[in-house]
Amino acid sequence: MKNKWKRILLLTTGVLMLLSIAVPLMAISFLYDNCHVALLFLPALLFNALFIVQLFFMFRRRYPINRIRADMSSAETPILEQLMVPVVLVQENGNVFWYNTAFANQILQEPGKGKQLVQRLLHLHTYASQPQDQIVEFQNRSYQVHSISCTAQKDTSPMHAFQFTDVTELLQWKRDFASAKPCVLLLVIDSYDDILQYAKESEKAQVSAEVEKVLEQFMAGTNGVIRKIENDMFYAVMETRHLRVIMQEKFKVLDEARKILVNGRIHITFSIGVGFGADSLEESEKFAHQSLDMALGRGGDQAAVKTENGFCFFGGTSKGVEKKSKTKIRSVATALQELIENADQVFLMGHRFGDLDAIGSACGLAGAIDMMKKPVSIVVNQKNCLAGQLIRRMKDAERPPEFIEPEEAMERVSSNSLLIVVDTHNKDILESVELYKACRYVAVIDHHRKNVNFIENAVLFHHEPYASSASEMVTEIIQYFHLNGEIPAANADALLAGITLDTKNFVMRTGVRTFEAAAYLRKIGADTIQVKSLFSSTISMYQIRSQIVAHAEIYHKSAISAVKMQDADTRVIAAQAADELLSIQGVEASFVLFPDQSGFSISARSLGAMNVQLVMEELGGGGHQTMAATQLAGVTLQEAKERLLQVLEAYEEKK
Repeated sequence: MKNKWKRILLLTTGVLMLLSIAVPLMAISFLYDNCHVALLFLPALLFNALFIVQLFFMFRRRYPINRIRADMSSAETPILEQLMVPVVLVQENGNVFWYNTAFANQILQEPGKGKQLVQRLLHLHTYASQPQDQIVEFQNRSYQVHSISCTAQKDTSPMHAFQFTDVTELLQWKRDFASAKPCVLLLVIDSYDDILQYAKESEKAQVSAEVEKVLEQFMAGTNGVIRKIENDMFYAVMETRHLRVIMQEKFKVLDEARKILVNGRIHITFSIGVGFGADSLEESEKFAHQSLDMALGRGGDQAAVKTENGFCFFGGTSKGVEKKSKTKIRSVATALQELIENADQVFLMGHRFGDLDAIGSACGLAGAIDMMKKPVSIVVNQKNCLAGQLIRRMKDAERPPEFIEPEEAMERVSSNSLLIVVDTHNKDILESVELYKACRYVAVIDHHRKNVNFIENAVLFHHEPYASSASEMVTEIIQYFHLNGEIPAANADALLAGITLDTKNFVMRTGVRTFEAAAYLRKIGADTIQVKSLFSSTISMYQIRSQIVAHAEIYHKSAISAVKMQDADTRVIAAQAADELLSIQGVEASFVLFPDQSGFSISARSLGAMNVQLVMEELGGGGHQTMAATQLAGVTLQEAKERLLQVLEAYEEKK
């Protein structure tokens, strides 16, 4: 305080002395009409005035530092100066007016950068709704900065204090700890028993040895362990740091496994479930089992990684391997019939814009449930349905199933109603999401590769990605129902139509069990001529389809075309055109874009060389390896096409 008054007294004395000399001299000069002499004193007076103003502002600028230092007692100053952590006090205008020795040594080594750092911290502190500690990187060091607002004295403006704590080593230890976390991996050989069913013992031993050699190479370079727990299953544990490298390399072990052949023609494939980012080994194992179920549900030959933010997938380029055992079908049929008998009514529902497979499988199942003397209804929005011709045909049958709108189903639903979802397991694309939420008991029958938005609360989840269609799966199930006779021929026609649609007339994705199902349907009265008539179209539809094919463009062995008109048949025409584009030489996949109510949709087809499911998933859709689709809301035709081309370009780069 004494120093403050000394400075004030010195400044006042200087001002008075200058004024006492300059002002009288100028006054005397004016009294004697000697203006020229008076003007000589004017520059000196102005110079002194400017000097006083400059001195005032210099004193004002330095005043807070000096005042704070003066107000600090002799005991406080050494304590603040000798703090081991850097501390700086900053005005609201960004001026630094005090800092300790640690701040000078660590932060102000390069004054320009130090000033920029303080300005950034002040900005974060000022505009944060609730100021909190920040982690900043500076000069290859990490600091945790704690900020508070304070006032040195009553007559001073608010100040902000920043305390720096060096956490470089702490963060490095944290990263090392996270990288050392163990992760669980479950590896399964796809359809191991079916592949080696007729192999010789020597061939089984050879395959087993080659598989174990591939897995040893897979674990090489990591400090993890792997153990064989069954003939077709392995359990591995490794640190997160090594798993990250394997993920960056996109699980090369999948490619190495395909090089192993059985009988010189059948490739070995792996399905891998990974528990990543879990807090404990128990949680990691739980994640691994969920990931393995997802990988198997998507057809195998891929790795699924379960994290806290969802799933990510690697591989999935091979076709699903058909399983020959029907033991599971028998148990599913028994469980489903028990659910039906215990329900007071049954609703059958597929996906939005139901096609021949969704409606056909529902009609076949409805025929069997009707023979059980249970009330059954097929829930479908007939205005947007793509199988209107089949519905009209079924309404003219001898024992027609009941078709109702979703609104009517909501009025009928009760606490003991059973909802059977066919041809989809994605709860986001159901015909009626409200009905799904209202039903207490839900069963699912689907063949599409598993999606992350699958129905989790199903009491029965029958999912076979190797199957050609949902109609094939329903045909297998009803053979094991305990019925007094066979389902009507019209219902068999509906099931055969669904199989025919999804197999492209028994060309795509057909296995032994597909033909067995078709043979059973033919045996109980299915008429192939009647089924063929369900695929007929008008001359105008045929002309539009031909125009779509004619205007297609070839891009990386993919045919891309677009439909600009929008009517009730657009979706059907687009799907048919996508199928027809596959007949062009050199085309491995086809994509047809067409308008819908909210933007544009894409119908995708392939011959198996390209997994169109992965392409459509990048655009928010899904489906199967050879048949998929997506919807793009709020986009133009050009924008939808550009997004598709970007995904195709990324897909080609990954190959």
